[in-house]
Amino acid sequence: MSDDIKDDINDQEENPVGGDEDVRVIKKYPNRRIYDTQTSKYIKVDDIRDMIVDGIAFVVLDSKTGEDVTRSVLLQLIIEQESENNPLFTTENLKSFIRYYGQVPHQGFADFMNQSLSFFQSQQDQLRDTYSDMMQNNAMKAFQDMNKKNMDMWKKMSEGFYGNIKKK
Repeated sequence: MSDDIKDDINDQEENPVGGDEDVRVIKKYPNRRIYDTQTSKYIKVDDIRDMIVDGIAFVVLDSKTGEDVTRSVLLQLIIEQESENNPLFTTENLKSFIRYYGQVPHQGFADFMNQSLSFFQSQQDQLRDTYSDMMQNNAMKAFQDMNKKNMDMWKKMSEGFYGNIKKK
């Protein structure tokens, strides 16, 4: 480990993310290298992707300023993922995202995206649980329960989204 990195780590008197000991600190250096302070080694952007998939909480800090640059690293990761053969977003999706940046009330779009992604994730979790239950119990009851939960979640999400629009 270089002396610069040792000095950076030693200079850090408190956790820069508000004292939460469970948040892993990653340092990004000007030479584009990324350093994991927990494992004391350089890592790649793919390693950050693995941390996300594994549910590991982390923050990426600029090594010189201490500024939180997590968003820019995540955007870099998305760009790399989208550049591969099987992108998640269509060109039209990306154009729509860009259009929303030019609109004044783009917070509604951000809220909708957050709710939609949360809804999608909970559906995926529910589907996994349902399939697990089906292997152990009655398949028809599992599907009925899943459908009821989906309708309840969709109703709640719709009320939250349309309620936010009415307030504005």
